[in-house]
Amino acid sequence: MRASIVLTVIGPDRPGIVEQLATTVAAHGGNWEQSRMAQLAGQFAGILRVTVEQDSVGSLHRALQALSYAGLRVVGEASAERERERSRAYRLSLVGNDREGIVRDLSRVLSAREINVEELDTRCESAPMSGELLFHAQALLHVPTSVEIGTLQTTLESLADDLMVDLKLVALDQAR
Repeated sequence: MRASIVLTVIGPDRPGIVEQLATTVAAHGGNWEQSRMAQLAGQFAGILRVTVEQDSVGSLHRALQALSYAGLRVVGEASAERERERSRAYRLSLVGNDREGIVRDLSRVLSAREINVEELDTRCESAPMSGELLFHAQALLHVPTSVEIGTLQTTLESLADDLMVDLKLVALDQAR
């Protein structure tokens, strides 16, 4: 039987990190199934999901821990797909002048409605004309069917006004 493991990895960025991870996973009969990786402030940061035969889990964990000699910290957790409540997928886009608390305030609104943030990508970059920092966020949300979208849209528009940002919410698919 195969086990699914979610790994988080962090360490000083350098060429060859992904290759080291992939070689270690493959050496234990593991299959690299899904990942997100980035260089942030000189650090390599990644999260990935691998599957491996149950009897190889321990040796894979030990081999990944051995990568600490190269400055990598790897944490692994067994995963199990959970049954998701019926929901609708939405893409949320936000852009505005950078300031503290944007993610906190947005996530508070979403959490209060039990909306799951499945993916969140954020970045700051200089505005073309002024050079001021603009904050950009893209999120994949799963909104429970019990949440009235019109009310959510109104709440998000009010938040956007308070934060002085532009915010869009776009449906991606039908209820699932």
